[in-house]
Amino acid sequence: MSMPASGTLRVTLLSLHGLIRARDCELGRDADTGGQIKYVLELAEELSRREEVESVELVTRQIFDERVGPDYAQVEEIINPKAKIVRVPFGPKRYLRKEGLWPYLETFIDQMLGHYRRVGLPDLIHGHYADAGYAGAQLARLLHVPYVFTGHSLGRVKRQRMVAASQESKAPKAPRDLDKKFKFTVREEAEEFALETASMVITSTGQEVEEQYSIYDHYQPDRMEVIPPGVDLDQFYPVDESEPLPRIHDLLTPFLKDSEKPMVVAMARPDERKNIEMLVRVFGENPKFREMANLVLVLGSRDDLREMPSGQRRVLTNVLHLIDVYDLYGHVAYPKSHRPSDVPELYRLTARRKGIFVNPALTEPFGLTLLEAAASGVPIVATNDGGPRDIIANCQNGLLVDPLSAEEIDHALMRGLTEPEQWKTWSENGIEGSRTHYSWGNHVDRYLRDVTEIIEE
Repeated sequence: MSMPASGTLRVTLLSLHGLIRARDCELGRDADTGGQIKYVLELAEELSRREEVESVELVTRQIFDERVGPDYAQVEEIINPKAKIVRVPFGPKRYLRKEGLWPYLETFIDQMLGHYRRVGLPDLIHGHYADAGYAGAQLARLLHVPYVFTGHSLGRVKRQRMVAASQESKAPKAPRDLDKKFKFTVREEAEEFALETASMVITSTGQEVEEQYSIYDHYQPDRMEVIPPGVDLDQFYPVDESEPLPRIHDLLTPFLKDSEKPMVVAMARPDERKNIEMLVRVFGENPKFREMANLVLVLGSRDDLREMPSGQRRVLTNVLHLIDVYDLYGHVAYPKSHRPSDVPELYRLTARRKGIFVNPALTEPFGLTLLEAAASGVPIVATNDGGPRDIIANCQNGLLVDPLSAEEIDHALMRGLTEPEQWKTWSENGIEGSRTHYSWGNHVDRYLRDVTEIIEE
């Protein structure tokens, strides 16, 4: 099958919520600025390296809001000579959570029609998440341009899990209240429309196809492609023991009595679904942990705990209470903030200290942090759901656990900390497996092959 002629393919990636910028991306700043942002930036970057690609436009929302800074108001930002971020104004000027964007998507579609009249049509529109999924599907229909959709996470699945979790809690919420907050009804309709329109739906794992997309009316398995995301191997690579200790070491030292011990590291925004409190409990209940290891919790960045959104504030406050209840002072580090460049250095420091990366989330669509840890030579312990299943099956670099079982988490972490030969095997397997199965190069090879077929048809 023929590839497009050199430099002819024009791709639009739509990712409408969160804070997207090309330099020093603020990952973990809030619930909307996470893995998806990194995914679209790295996809844009790798696509633009290909000679058959003429240009990549990553379209997002323009925001005028001094709380988030001036970067997000720039109309255009160059990523490299063939890729740029284009910011389109729609809705209020201020920053909004993704749930607040729904009423303004028609304005965005109108703005994009004007944009394409000025710059010409792309060969492909690729919508990310339900909001851009809906807008991209509408644009593709109006303009007769091929359409690709990536859900990242799905509303119907999230609704089911939140209803189930709520019923088990002491203060269950009515499904109506959940819908009011998370806008599930409109989100699921948008996802159905995107699935109906898309020539191809890209997912990260087989489980997403079989257990998540399959509960939608417009599920068409022959249009689903499992193409796992890549990891940036220029940033995430094994430790060189002769390097000086990184800056992140100095951020952690004030918290820890003995910063030489192995580290058990978790990195996630403070969100109930990330299950960080369970991890602190596991650490607190087993005195051996304190003797053997330090717990390092990288929970986004905060200036003032009291000004955080209520859900995040509650989780962080609970974590601090547990540290106090179990008297873990000197054994747990929870730095207030970190730079993007600290993250790869933290993984390498963890590998140097013979530590483990743990993701105890209740659900995990993919788990990019697990790949970053693997590529850096850090063994992983992760929730037995979605992405981690595929990663550990491919890389053989750690253990899966039931996130609700303190005993399983304890046992898995203890194995990694007490069996040096096993640790070494997992570390080496992760370095090799991440390069074999999860490079952006492999992702884009398959992406372009499938996209070319769609465009030719």
